[in-house]
Amino acid sequence: MDKKALIFLADGFEEVEAVTPVDYLRRAGIKVVMAAIGKDAAVMGSHGISFTADTTLEAMEKQGELDPNGWDCVIIPGGMLGSKNLAACAPVGNFLKKMATVGKTTAAICAAPAVVLAPLGLLEGKRFTCYPEMEKGLKSGTWAEDKVVIDGTLITSRAAGTAAEFAFALIRILAGGEQENKLRAALLL
Repeated sequence: MDKKALIFLADGFEEVEAVTPVDYLRRAGIKVVMAAIGKDAAVMGSHGISFTADTTLEAMEKQGELDPNGWDCVIIPGGMLGSKNLAACAPVGNFLKKMATVGKTTAAICAAPAVVLAPLGLLEGKRFTCYPEMEKGLKSGTWAEDKVVIDGTLITSRAAGTAAEFAFALIRILAGGEQENKLRAALLL
């Protein structure tokens, strides 16, 4: 069975934290769908780079494509404004909770673990990492300084500089270590 990952994009997302996982996962043969939470597929990154997502959250809802059983993984990029926009989007929060409930992989990087996942209770009883200092004041979870932390079906990472290792962890979980090693070799890492 082919693996499928969904990444939500909101205005203000950190470009590197979204593009690197999308690119690397697709190179590894994992289908990745980028869904913008706005009215259309156009979305603006935190550094002024504009993107056109594959679809919109609204279109996915209308087409019944937000069933967690249809996905292996959901990815939440950081960027403070993007994370705040995702956290304010009830359908994103509902989908994240459903994915966690059915034991699917939930991945978040930078501000997203603290801003998006923590308020949903998805860090409770879990080890996680996030952008430095964002862990302060969180009431659940156990913060770790590692670049990438995997705790069961939760994968978290620290920042744009760890986006490649974050992507490789996702590939390892979704497609296996052999596929990860092939891509590392192809990318000359």
